[in-house]
Amino acid sequence: MTPRQSRFVDEYLCDLVASKAAIRAGYSSRRASEIGYQLLQKTTVQEAISKRMNARAQRTGITQDKVLADLEAVKQDAMSKTIGKDGNALMASHAAALRALELQGRHLGMWKDRLPVTAEISIADAIRQSAARRAAMGSSLPVSLVGAKAAPIGEPAT
Repeated sequence: MTPRQSRFVDEYLCDLVASKAAIRAGYSSRRASEIGYQLLQKTTVQEAISKRMNARAQRTGITQDKVLADLEAVKQDAMSKTIGKDGNALMASHAAALRALELQGRHLGMWKDRLPVTAEISIADAIRQSAARRAAMGSSLPVSLVGAKAAPIGEPAT
């Protein structure tokens, strides 16, 4: 690994943002996102990041179990009852409780921020099937284009 790649690893571990790490490591700011992505694809860089993250976890004693236990403690505290100004029992912090629940749910995979995209047919086949369905419908299309005039791009059709 080159000295600049090693510097990238150091900078990447600060905030886990590849483009910013590439700039701080001395790479071109115009191509920082591309360079950061390319560096993260290199096995030597991946191994160095993994080693450094594992060493930091060992050194600090922070594990997934500890983070989840602390998150549960925050949730329990946020859900505890307090007495409001009017004398009614209220939850200490709805926002904190909801955020803790959201983070726990994400850990369990209950909510997907990114959905996997899988296709059983190609785009060309999907277009052919759509065209065949439209042709089969024939004149029963809800919109008639008989009187429409073509308009140049950027101008409204009449």
